[in-house]
Amino acid sequence: MAVQSELEKIGLHWTSIELGEVVLPGKVSGYQLKTLNDNLKKAGLELIDDKKSILVESVKTLIIKLVHNQDCQIKVNLSDYLTEITQHNYTYLSNIFSEVKGITIERFYLMHKIEKAKELLVYNELNLTEIADKLNYSSVAHLSNQFKKMTGLTPSHFKNLRHKKRFMLEDL
Repeated sequence: MAVQSELEKIGLHWTSIELGEVVLPGKVSGYQLKTLNDNLKKAGLELIDDKKSILVESVKTLIIKLVHNQDCQIKVNLSDYLTEITQHNYTYLSNIFSEVKGITIERFYLMHKIEKAKELLVYNELNLTEIADKLNYSSVAHLSNQFKKMTGLTPSHFKNLRHKKRFMLEDL
């Protein structure tokens, strides 16, 4: 809604607006682009217009949807999934992602899986076996090992903490 409002303010028309992407049917002047970028920054957003950054944002969005949308779990490996959706070789995606974000795709994916596990632990609606299954871990032990490696705590210890150490998704 913030992006739509900013586009309307400067008189730009769009064909679609989705999470992380706006499609404009025509050319945008340098002045309009600068004004849009400045206004988006004030709203805490940023304009991405280079191909590498757009590809990285696309990969990030796919991973976030994959991990945080219950109906979107895959049963294939992440590299195959990303290659199929983006139509880019995984090695290329991985190199670009690491160059732009400073972390690997796998690390980004694991960070989101652990944040989702934290969320599910805090809600206390599922047991650890159900959480491991929901997040496509091969076993509870695998989830527990990754959780401890990433947070320094076991899932049980995390669950018993009073102040849950969770991060905003955009900060990952």
